[in-house]
Amino acid sequence: MKLSSLDIRRLLVTMALLATVTLGALAQADAAFSHAWVAKNYYNPAAAGEYNAIHLTLGSRMQWVDFRNAPMTFYITADMPYKLMRQRFGVGVKAEFERIGLYTNTRIGAQVAYKRELAKNTYLSVGVQPGIFSQTFRGHEAHAPDADEESSVDDAIPKNDVSGTAFDANVGVYFSTPRIWAGVAVTHVTAPSIELKASREAPDIYEFKLDRGYYFTAGGNIPIKNSLFEIQPSGMFAMYQKAWTAQVATMLRYNRMLNIGVGYRHNDAVTAFIGVNLKDAYIGYSYDYPVSAISKATFGSHEVFVTYNVKLENKEKNKNKQKSVRLM
Repeated sequence: MKLSSLDIRRLLVTMALLATVTLGALAQADAAFSHAWVAKNYYNPAAAGEYNAIHLTLGSRMQWVDFRNAPMTFYITADMPYKLMRQRFGVGVKAEFERIGLYTNTRIGAQVAYKRELAKNTYLSVGVQPGIFSQTFRGHEAHAPDADEESSVDDAIPKNDVSGTAFDANVGVYFSTPRIWAGVAVTHVTAPSIELKASREAPDIYEFKLDRGYYFTAGGNIPIKNSLFEIQPSGMFAMYQKAWTAQVATMLRYNRMLNIGVGYRHNDAVTAFIGVNLKDAYIGYSYDYPVSAISKATFGSHEVFVTYNVKLENKEKNKNKQKSVRLM
């Protein structure tokens, strides 16, 4: 039987969704952001407090936009530097909401990083992010197209909605100077197992295991002599229990205002970036064009990132100054 392009598209979608359901227990649970160079403390809690400001980040990724129930991730972080007993720290909070296939994941965590100044404006940080990972599986939506009613769902797959929550934690080390930065981090360090149940009294228990993720990230800022241009390369290597991925990106910044760039994720996608700096804010957009076989069923993925810095006053220098209402 000859399949039309529409039939092939539906088959690919069905295979992707069934893989999400049946292999979910083996999947890594971190979003693959193309804007990894913006979302530093999404992967590494040691990057919290990097800026001398309350640093806010909003990020969203819409992956494989033509798929029904395609992965969608939204997250927000807020972090700032903090001094305690003459020691430097970074503190922050992180919240994330994700829908992927029939799973809905919610993650909430607090970040604390201890910062050691090795030289002027050169820091080494160690950070931890304790939190919770909550998951729901929409079992009432699980079915295999064109299957008969009795065998439409495998017995190993919940037929009702089930949910559960577990303790989760990330740790990391981060090094930064005015020109370069690098970090290593481990996500889901306890490799928690989440017991999914329809209710507390329900006899059936389903398990979702979070694999550890190992991340190395690095980047830099290279001014081009006698010009208003800067080159900002970055990269990330990630490894999980049974898989690995790597991505690189290069941004060209003009007059500290306009950013354009390109990137590549191994065996997955090529990326185009554009962004603009507006005083204390950054607005960025990226488009991923898939280079794998999945390109037959989708036109790509989209990301939007917004950051904003609320500047902190130096109390020691400004303790005798009055603030004008015109500057508020």
